[in-house]
Amino acid sequence: MHISFLIFSAYGMGGTVRTTFNLAQALAEQHEVEVVSVFRYRDKPFFEPGNGVRLRSLVDMRRHRPGYQGDDPEHALPATVFPAADGNYKQHSALTDRLIGEHLATTEADVVIGTRPGLNVHVARQTRRGPVRLGQEHLTLATHSARLKRVLRSNYPRLDAVTTVTEADARDYRKHMWLPGVHVQSLPNSVPEPAVSPADGSGKWVVAAGRLAPAKRYDVLVRAFAEVVSERPDWGLRIYGHGREEGKLRKLIDELGLYNHVFLMGSANPIEAEWVKGAICAVTSSLESFGMTIVEAMRCGLPVVATDCPHGPKEIIRDGEDGLLVPTGDVRAISGALLRLIDDEGLRTRMGKAALTASARFDPAEVAARYEELLTSLVNHRPGAVHRARGNLLGGAYAAKDRIRQGVSHALEGARS
Repeated sequence: MHISFLIFSAYGMGGTVRTTFNLAQALAEQHEVEVVSVFRYRDKPFFEPGNGVRLRSLVDMRRHRPGYQGDDPEHALPATVFPAADGNYKQHSALTDRLIGEHLATTEADVVIGTRPGLNVHVARQTRRGPVRLGQEHLTLATHSARLKRVLRSNYPRLDAVTTVTEADARDYRKHMWLPGVHVQSLPNSVPEPAVSPADGSGKWVVAAGRLAPAKRYDVLVRAFAEVVSERPDWGLRIYGHGREEGKLRKLIDELGLYNHVFLMGSANPIEAEWVKGAICAVTSSLESFGMTIVEAMRCGLPVVATDCPHGPKEIIRDGEDGLLVPTGDVRAISGALLRLIDDEGLRTRMGKAALTASARFDPAEVAARYEELLTSLVNHRPGAVHRARGNLLGGAYAAKDRIRQGVSHALEGARS
């Protein structure tokens, strides 16, 4: 199969970019795969696309390059295909509408995959007849505005499939969206095996990572850790990431007198080397579309204490086996779960090993195999698939006959000589 991903910008460092490249690289071992980036903001991508993955862009936003298109008059005109209800609308324009449309109208791919709602609308409306049209949901239906949901209801029926990263979100799509004939399936994000040895559980650090944003509720984690420190002052908390909550968190850390116990570490890439320095991962979000950091930590051998928030944690963590789930926003429950693992080294070690084993199901090869099964089924059920399959079989038969004729010919020549 020829598989083509359409992404906002493959040159950024967000989770969608990371998981798209993980999946593309795994699929490229058996298929022809390309990632088409609407925008190009830098010379080289932040993440490596991987061997066998073709990367190209439609709109060059590099000011230092002669092909810079940011000043194109068409780019000053508003987009009409990319929906205004999508959060990335302001970055799009009549120029991106046209170039995305031209790409989709001429693509030779067997499968076209959009990676956010606005791009899924493009895929639904502008892809030429023939390719399978698949829209990925990397966030959740529940977090979309009513306006965006109306746009999706009117356009998604043109898709062949919609994938979500959790089964909970897939259920929401089946329940709240009228998508007759559209296959809705949950397929998780993938996380590759780390290049570092797993954590041994001896480091007296609780580690958290992610954007310092309100939904991550790091304020709750800091307050919970104040209770941990009152009993175990020999332990510390490291929080990796940047964001608008940084100032508030520093102020809270100072107010609680935790400046020698809680550290805002900034961003770290790769993060794996930091996970393995710790013994426990903490995730205290009020909402997770999936929970990439949970899987990343588990793949490094850390048990995870996570809030049981919508949508992802409960589909990743087996409570009491490879991690602990606690009520969202409950400071006492979070501190209690952390202390339970801190005070019981045997339990911490067992859960860490169980997390390492269980998280292998999120390996890119495992997730890619599930995608391949879905895409193969969709391609084979497209109009004309039977004729194409018959043509492939006949072509193979003719090729086999040609090889037999050539072999006979070579044998005769050898006999004459």
